[in-house]
Amino acid sequence: MIYELENTALAKPVFAGWEETLVYSCLQKVMGKVFVTDLETPKAAMAFVGCFAFLAGEPERELVFGKPEGFVIMTPQNEKWAALIEECFPKAKKVTRYAIKKNTSFDRALLEKYANAVPEGYTLQKIDAHLYDMCLADPATEDFVSVFESKEKYLELGRGVVALKDGKIVAGASSYTRYREGIEIEVDTDKEERRKGLATAVCARLILNCLDEGLYPSWDAQNLISVHLAEKLGYEFAHEYVAYEVERTCRRH
Repeated sequence: MIYELENTALAKPVFAGWEETLVYSCLQKVMGKVFVTDLETPKAAMAFVGCFAFLAGEPERELVFGKPEGFVIMTPQNEKWAALIEECFPKAKKVTRYAIKKNTSFDRALLEKYANAVPEGYTLQKIDAHLYDMCLADPATEDFVSVFESKEKYLELGRGVVALKDGKIVAGASSYTRYREGIEIEVDTDKEERRKGLATAVCARLILNCLDEGLYPSWDAQNLISVHLAEKLGYEFAHEYVAYEVERTCRRH
């Protein structure tokens, strides 16, 4: 049987060495949940937040099958977990994602240059209560805010910047999740508005805002385009890793 672990400190040894801020969010009880089959001495655990599940420790079939409903990106700690996911969900899509180093030293002057290079007719604005509602109402932008349990929680813990054109959100960078020391960045741009430097601008402004607050703007890349944008902003590529997209047709992130 699967249980939600309230004393998440018990799962810290299971995830030891895994530099993943979404796991930190769960272990720190900022957002997300940790699931186990043993509440006293867990030897395996699943950290779940947003649509991401991270499986660590000694592989347990029950935890894999116990994933939340709907689309989930399942990330195995090692090859044994990967083999178990493939066995339990043979239709899952195996994908390559790209980890980015967590100790970036940013060039603030360069970021200011990017943030200020916004084409005429576009403006950048922090996500406030009004823009939160706009983000949540549109499937193209809801991931900027939707993982947070409420508007109040986002305004307290979340950080975001959007590009506006004629009152419409056309690009944005926001905290997909939050952990104590920082945020995990989510970025997207309308297809019709790409190649105008908007993603670079909103990301640069968000990174600068985070640095001003002493928060670390963590980055994990879904694809090589995201890797290249990260590198342009000053991040360094760390390594590739495998994940599994389960129930792909439900995907929104």
